[in-house]
Amino acid sequence: MSSLALQKRQLLSQMQYKWLRIIICVLVGAVVWNIPIPSGYTPQNWHLFAVFISTAFGFMLQPVTLGVVTLVSLTVASIFGILDVKGVLVGYSADVVWLIVAAFLFSRGLIKTGLGNRIAYALLQRFGSSSLKLGYTLAISDVIISFCVPSATARCGGIMFPIVRSVAEVSGSKPGSTAKKLGAYLVQTVVQVDSIAACLTLTGQAGNLLIVAFASKIAGIEISWSIWALAAFAPALVSLLVIPYFIHKICPPESQKTPETKEIARQSLKAMGKMSLHEKILCAILILTVLGWATSGMTKISATVIALAGVCLMLLAEVIKWKDVTEESGAWDTLVWLGGMYGLADNLSRSGFFKVFADWVQVSLSGMPVFPVLVILICIYVFSAYFFAGGIPHMLVMYPAFITVGIAVGAPPMLVCLLLAFSSSLYQAITHYSSGPAAIFFAGGYIGQREWWKLGFIVTLTNVLIWSILGTFWWKVLGLW
Repeated sequence: MSSLALQKRQLLSQMQYKWLRIIICVLVGAVVWNIPIPSGYTPQNWHLFAVFISTAFGFMLQPVTLGVVTLVSLTVASIFGILDVKGVLVGYSADVVWLIVAAFLFSRGLIKTGLGNRIAYALLQRFGSSSLKLGYTLAISDVIISFCVPSATARCGGIMFPIVRSVAEVSGSKPGSTAKKLGAYLVQTVVQVDSIAACLTLTGQAGNLLIVAFASKIAGIEISWSIWALAAFAPALVSLLVIPYFIHKICPPESQKTPETKEIARQSLKAMGKMSLHEKILCAILILTVLGWATSGMTKISATVIALAGVCLMLLAEVIKWKDVTEESGAWDTLVWLGGMYGLADNLSRSGFFKVFADWVQVSLSGMPVFPVLVILICIYVFSAYFFAGGIPHMLVMYPAFITVGIAVGAPPMLVCLLLAFSSSLYQAITHYSSGPAAIFFAGGYIGQREWWKLGFIVTLTNVLIWSILGTFWWKVLGLW
């Protein structure tokens, strides 16, 4: 068979696979649309739910890009009269969506100026003398950078992974036969710690902002930046102390001493030279922005307004240019699909769909003890991540329903919202496709799929136990529930 014929055959096979997935998504929506409408629901909110479920399957199967899936779903909802134009576009005016766009632009500034690399190399130069110290140093670097880069994918892909790969390769550890010398340990440590860093602040990852929006609309629970950080402090501290050491034991590196790391960091800092004016300006902007987020409960200034003000300062100081903004395709792609999906979920909430669902669950589970139900909910919520390609699609589909169920069985609303909120970050590395950071680090080739899934399950379970047990106690001490 000629190469041209083979290419045509492969293309045909890809097209068939694509349309098979599209048909599955359409059939799922059609089945839900046409079954008898359950008691308590209206034709409008039930048909909107059918569109939402079909879209969720599109996010899972991804026959086309997420933006295309979303635009098709919104158009269908409008054509069939489920939503008017205002309802279709409501998600694009949401604070949370624009805060996520601002997060991408902050990330671009940190990567463009090199400030994130400088922070990491400075820590490595001081503490990188052994593999265990190296693991903790990279973990601390990631946590510090998470305060400034509210996009986990940008943080890992633009800053942390290049550093991890550089350190591993200079230590003689490359994908393949030498992967376990150091690289495999560093990869798992950083990607698993990034899940903790994503939990630490409300702006640690984009999905946290969605969760807060859902908690407010569905449960009436308001979680500010400062409340989130205070709630995360104790369990995050324990996880950060435990996880690098734990991984060092279950995935021990062959190289225990890494003196070359300090030299790499020293040379890298020397090559970067002194801090540039733009780095210093960005430092000041980031400090002001984080202070603004931390005090938003007192100032009553929206976190989105604070973030956009920071972006404006970066533009005025030319830390980033307008061309950088227009070329940040990740931000605008996210705006399209996230704004659309958030709009569908918001319209479902406004229509009373989740309230009817909560009433049904309350009747179905009446008499069952609250805490066993919560344990079951958390287990299902976390391990259903195996069926989703990415964290945000999982949150969009699962979080609203699960907080509804948790509250319906009588659990304290704040406890339910926090348990599921932090769990939403802790599963981010359970598989190699469960988040952007996981996909980036897996693609480095230091760990095979079987080993990744094994370590991902063990570490995720450990983290969930820490946060569920210690977190529940800590939040009680704080008077949050």
